[in-house]
Amino acid sequence: MNIRELSAEDLAPLLSLYTHLHAQDDPLPPLPEVQTVWAEALANPRIRYFGGWDEGALVSSCTLTVIPNLTRACRPCGVIENVVTHSSHRGQGWGHALLQHALAHAWREHCYKVMLMTGRKDENTLRFYEQAGFDRQGKQAFVARPPQ
Repeated sequence: MNIRELSAEDLAPLLSLYTHLHAQDDPLPPLPEVQTVWAEALANPRIRYFGGWDEGALVSSCTLTVIPNLTRACRPCGVIENVVTHSSHRGQGWGHALLQHALAHAWREHCYKVMLMTGRKDENTLRFYEQAGFDRQGKQAFVARPPQ
């Protein structure tokens, strides 16, 4: 498995992979705006996009954000978002390997914890995250969304 940090030229494959993340998603803004967001994310040293590549195709990805923190001896915390594996590569270990890669990066950054939330309720997905090292009983997550 070839896992590496994504770079500027990986935007198109990443956007294509994201079609396997949500069955329904808000439409993207025009491409120049998407490219601006991508450039901003890549320029931020606290945001890392990792990807798993199979024969030149991006088949799995996640985003890790390392957040500065004034508690826990000023050790940062990490947040993993947008964990996705191409539907044809699921169940082959890509997601697990990718999460281990992201966690290893977080531990090198001295994070005292890494959080991951999922909206999925199916037991297989929850067990997948537990097998990758996450504790579903450890914290309670709350999500706020902007008023409509």
